[in-house]
Amino acid sequence: MLAVYVPRGGSLERIQVAAEAGFPEGAVWIDLLDPTLVEDKLVEQATGVAIPTREEMQEIEVTSRLYVENGVRYMTATLMCQADTDSPQTTAVTFILSGHKLITVRYDEPRPFAIVNNKLCRLCPPNPTGETVMMDLLDAVIDRAADILERIGADVDHVSRDIFDLRSTVTRTRHFNRTFISIGRKGDLTSKVRESLVSIGRLLLFLASETEDSIKLAKEQRTHLKGMQRDVQSLSDHATYLSNKIQFLLDAMVGVVNLQQNNIIKIFSVVAVVLMPPTLIASIYGMNFRHMPELEWTYGYPFTLVLMLVAAILPYLFFKWKKWL
Repeated sequence: MLAVYVPRGGSLERIQVAAEAGFPEGAVWIDLLDPTLVEDKLVEQATGVAIPTREEMQEIEVTSRLYVENGVRYMTATLMCQADTDSPQTTAVTFILSGHKLITVRYDEPRPFAIVNNKLCRLCPPNPTGETVMMDLLDAVIDRAADILERIGADVDHVSRDIFDLRSTVTRTRHFNRTFISIGRKGDLTSKVRESLVSIGRLLLFLASETEDSIKLAKEQRTHLKGMQRDVQSLSDHATYLSNKIQFLLDAMVGVVNLQQNNIIKIFSVVAVVLMPPTLIASIYGMNFRHMPELEWTYGYPFTLVLMLVAAILPYLFFKWKKWL
């Protein structure tokens, strides 16, 4: 899908361009969502900019993601998408700055794009350019990452209280699988957010170096860019903290499971030890040798039962005295 944003008064008008239609004039933002080969060619002919393929966007080398070619700046970042579902994903998005025009190439729909689209279609700053649109997009991406980390932090705190709340021992033992799955999902989501923040941090560093050399930004925009770099750094540190906390909770959960298993094994061991003396007594009197004094004794059977009961109670009382139970 090919969408073009053209300034109209105090907002940007979104025009969806068909492959056979003409290309609008004066566009400041060209958004390619899961583009076809025909749409790629249309944009290349209209702007003179080479559009990278999906395979090229997925390259992980920094030189393949951040580079300048024929005066055009190519910047590819890894963004979060579907973060509110049970299957969060990351997707590569390429920002292309050519002159004062922004071209974005993406194969998924990160939420910041919808947020910025709605914002600019209602109100945009005077004399919008590709640089200002890109700053809005990056700002929305960072805000989105912060929101995700805040939600992860709240969920991790809830899991932590559930694990270490002594009053919920019975309930906790019934939901080990659910807790493990929750911890695993939070860890996976946090790692994806960290990956995205690292990618955005590199892009901002590249963009900052370009503003010093060739891209002319207003003083407010340069200040905003530095602020976004600080935000990304602080969010990366917070994501590292959450990752460490999630790892701690995972280790704690494994320890809780081991304690529960040890308690079960301890119960079986105590039962086995308690039953050993009665079993020994029953085995002795079950031999039925001809010359056994107690075989002819009238009270031999009840005496043996009482003896086995006492032999079982004494080890139990000893364990209780030692506080092993």
